[in-house]
Amino acid sequence: MLTLAVIVPLLGALALAALPLDAARARPVATAVAGVPLALLLLVWATYDASGGFSAQAEMPWIPSLGIAWRVGVDGMSLSLALVSAVIFVAAIAWPIRVSDARAYHAWMLFLAGVSTGLFVTLDLVLFYVFFDLSLVGMYFLVGRWGHGDAQAAALKFFVYTLAGSLLILVGIIVLALSMPDLTFDMRAIIAAPPLSGPVAGLVLLALVAGFGIKTPVFPLHTWLPPAHVNAPGPVSAILAGVLLKMGAYGLVRVALQMVPEAFARHALPIALLGLASILWGALVACAQDNLKRRIAYTSVNHMGYVVLGVAVAGSGLGPEAARQIALTGAVVEMVAHGLITGALFLVAGAIWQRASDHDMGHFGGLAGPAPRLAGLATLAAFASLGLPGLAGFVAELHVFLGAFAVYPWIAAAGLLGILLTAALFLSMLRQVFFGELPATRADFADLTRRETAILGALLALVVLIGVWPAWLLSLIDAGSLVPTLGPGG
Repeated sequence: MLTLAVIVPLLGALALAALPLDAARARPVATAVAGVPLALLLLVWATYDASGGFSAQAEMPWIPSLGIAWRVGVDGMSLSLALVSAVIFVAAIAWPIRVSDARAYHAWMLFLAGVSTGLFVTLDLVLFYVFFDLSLVGMYFLVGRWGHGDAQAAALKFFVYTLAGSLLILVGIIVLALSMPDLTFDMRAIIAAPPLSGPVAGLVLLALVAGFGIKTPVFPLHTWLPPAHVNAPGPVSAILAGVLLKMGAYGLVRVALQMVPEAFARHALPIALLGLASILWGALVACAQDNLKRRIAYTSVNHMGYVVLGVAVAGSGLGPEAARQIALTGAVVEMVAHGLITGALFLVAGAIWQRASDHDMGHFGGLAGPAPRLAGLATLAAFASLGLPGLAGFVAELHVFLGAFAVYPWIAAAGLLGILLTAALFLSMLRQVFFGELPATRADFADLTRRETAILGALLALVVLIGVWPAWLLSLIDAGSLVPTLGPGG
């Protein structure tokens, strides 16, 4: 089923590119195709074996002489990320948007859906790298061709930055494979093997953290992100934030933490400081942004900082093991929550652009009057992003900070300032855009359509579900199986 979840959207992309469908038919066809991997992943979840290890495994030789094969399988972390990615793709593809050559646009969206699913379910490091690189291609064309403003320059910057990061990751992958007793790119074998140690392990970790840090992104490797978001169509921004950023964070756990655990433990403190810098820098800079999408983009740097902090705590080898597991659980929940919440926020920004061709918050105000549905759902998403109890963001941040206070209490205390800044920037955004006096030029601003309301409502319903009843997600993630067993300091 996992193989089909990867192949079906790729075949759908080829079919869409070849069939003479008009815009009215391209979207429903693409939405239906995107729903297939979601349905397949739900079936995998229904039969998932949570006893430990990987489930739903399949393997087929590809390049036997190099130990490379089509290997797929999921654990709780990869299955939860694959599921949320599939949900976001269905929402983004179904979102009504006016684009030129809708057939090609939706074909690229399906291509990106296929390679994104492949990255989360593969158990082969070479295939992981292939899917990682192919995701750059899909996003490059979606931003560069269908974006607005300086979209081509933004797409080029995104591609060059993230390609540089992927080359660093490739170096790390090659050294890891060569360090095995028998050459292999099987993730399971590398995780189970004696960990790489010595100066080489430190260099491998540096390459992996830098490569995945660009994609996550962490400060100061984040500068490609705001222009990519600002110039991309709303649904494409939702995928960039909700899915592609998770690839970097997922790689940080699956490859850096689990495959070079001793080196990770030795360098966990500077990685935690990178997370803290991202939390504070992302929130501070977001406060200064007048462009709606740029403000939301910088909150992604802030929120992914919580993920990096949680991963650093988990790999530190310090403090109680239970605290490290709690921190990693929080990091994975934050990936899921951020995907849903920020995906919804970028769809809100896309709806505003569709109606006004403007993202300057100073040009709005009082939109709650003519657009109450848009205002209500945007407010719910904003409160979820700032960590209001009862919503998914709170569950994630609570776990991260509980674990962090047991290992790096002073970093955790400083990181709490990021929550305060996030609350300020979102409340300010809501006040500027939706409340106050309605400008005369916005008197005819249209509210969300039924389709837009249903899509946003579905994403945010999941945010509320995780916030009110998180047990189902927490039991799926099972962070205890992800945290390496190490002594203090590695």
